[in-house]
Amino acid sequence: MKIGIVCPYAWDVPGGVQFHIRDLADHLIRLGHEVSVLAPADDETPLPPYVVSAGRAVPVPYNGSVARLNFGFLSAARVRRWLQHGAFDVIHIHEPASPSLGLLSCWAAQGPIVATFHTSNPRSRAMIAAYPILQPALEKISARIAVSEYARRTLVEHLGGDAVVIPNGVDVDFFATAEPKAEWQGRTIGFIGRIDEPRKGLPVLMKALPTILSEVPDARLLVAGRGDEAEAVADLPADLRSRVEFLGMVSDEDKARLLRSVDLYVAPNTGGESFGIILVEAMSAGAPVLASDLDAFAQVLDQGEAGELFTNEDADALAAAAVQLLGDPARLTELRDRGARHVRRFDWATVGADILAVYETVTTGAMSVATDERIGPRGRRRLAKD
Repeated sequence: MKIGIVCPYAWDVPGGVQFHIRDLADHLIRLGHEVSVLAPADDETPLPPYVVSAGRAVPVPYNGSVARLNFGFLSAARVRRWLQHGAFDVIHIHEPASPSLGLLSCWAAQGPIVATFHTSNPRSRAMIAAYPILQPALEKISARIAVSEYARRTLVEHLGGDAVVIPNGVDVDFFATAEPKAEWQGRTIGFIGRIDEPRKGLPVLMKALPTILSEVPDARLLVAGRGDEAEAVADLPADLRSRVEFLGMVSDEDKARLLRSVDLYVAPNTGGESFGIILVEAMSAGAPVLASDLDAFAQVLDQGEAGELFTNEDADALAAAAVQLLGDPARLTELRDRGARHVRRFDWATVGADILAVYETVTTGAMSVATDERIGPRGRRRLAKD
């Protein structure tokens, strides 16, 4: 099968959507399918052979964060050229409602189109206001996927229609077989995420850290991710700052090794999450998980059966839960075992088969994807103006 996948966000900026698309493409290629991914990328960004650059992205506030998106006349032309050259059996557009390549692809394509919705935002005024613009494009979608029940709910409430829920996938064995790193072991707490993005929750963890370290004096925090390290520890007592080690950006291999090494992985995210891929990765690596009780996180952790939950944005609750877990080896072992069993439902062997089943449903008896010539000059003027 010839499959075109559209990534809305810059390929060189790590994020859950980009990782999901990368891993899906790798999985499909291993199965023998022909895959091309269209994504925003700077000229100097090294790209896998299956990724086609749609040009430089620009930072835009989106869904409580800053996303690097790609839009406008030149981008639209590149989308149409990619579609014409690809002769795809199906295209799989991620975040088709975002002001980026996904929406441009919906406008430009006709034929079997699958769309995956990742966003969970129950109060998106922008999405409601944009509905008249989005509707003609979204009506062309043949099948819809949501990565969680909460992403599905956002879709239903804001854009209408429905979707099948298929979670993000993880190569469970990649994390489960990673080799722990000796210097990252020994009463360590792990955090992975963008340091300077408040919704990832590092400030909440930093606020809880003095209490944790006073009760567990030999504990330390390992932080992996990009951002201002000095600012991250600015509110931490000076004598405790040495107990935080910043690892910077880490490779996929080192991320797996980090998750295999820590005694406890903490996900203090404060909102804007529709799934929680890092939780699945942590469970795959055998790391006990302590996470804020966001609806999406609670769903991934089987309502607290596969990981501990604490009250969102409550640093005292986080500290109390972390201290209790670090002092209870039996509970940590129980969480490791439960997480390892629970996480198998997110393995690509299962998730990939479900996505392929959707592809097969929309391509049976259908023509291949083509460009929609109905856009015409008026549509081109609209894109040029945008």
